[in-house]
Amino acid sequence: MVHFRTMHQRVVDELGRRIVGGAWEPGQPLPVEEALAADIGVSRGVLREAVKALAAKGMLAVRPRTGTRVLPPEHWNHLDRDVLRWKQAGDPAALLRDTGELRRIVEPEAARLAAGRAGPAELRALHDALAAMEAAAARPERGGYVEADIAFHRALLNASGNRLLGSLGRAVDIALEHSFLISTQTPGAAEASLAPHRAIVEAVAAGDPAAASAAVLAVIEAAEREIAGSPGLPRDPG
Repeated sequence: MVHFRTMHQRVVDELGRRIVGGAWEPGQPLPVEEALAADIGVSRGVLREAVKALAAKGMLAVRPRTGTRVLPPEHWNHLDRDVLRWKQAGDPAALLRDTGELRRIVEPEAARLAAGRAGPAELRALHDALAAMEAAAARPERGGYVEADIAFHRALLNASGNRLLGSLGRAVDIALEHSFLISTQTPGAAEASLAPHRAIVEAVAAGDPAAASAAVLAVIEAAEREIAGSPGLPRDPG
């Protein structure tokens, strides 16, 4: 069973990367089952299960008479962890752009809500995540800063009191990790981000929605500047 799951994920990954990479145009059918299974080197049964998984992600449509066809990107579940991984591998600049835009739309309002709703437990989660960021920044050789940063922003979304926002934070962990890894590459960037994050906690604790929203926006803009100046990052023409 373990071998089957491993094989299953390998085939899902292979097909998913091909679809995201544009191997087949939207509306185009996949190669016939026997040929595609032979190309990947798996049984037709394993291939069928992988196709079902991709159909559940909105990437494929399976029809008895017309075969299996690739769906346009607007049908895909772009918050699915696998889809995010494939996008990161195939077009990292576009994923960074999309992540930045999503953060601008969501996080300032989440902070505004948190300033009016966060209780002792939510504030403790923010303080703990900030403390973990500070500890990781003080000992960069041990790593862990990006994980602590992700935990901070997840805690902020949870503190909004909106369960949908909390679920969104868990869904975009991979996108945030990709963004934070790029934005903290510059020496000193992690240390420089501590004070703006501390300002978020202080504003939420003070019950100041406007200050909380502004503090989050400052963090997002600083990350965008770091990403824009990151050497070697492919430029997104869009």
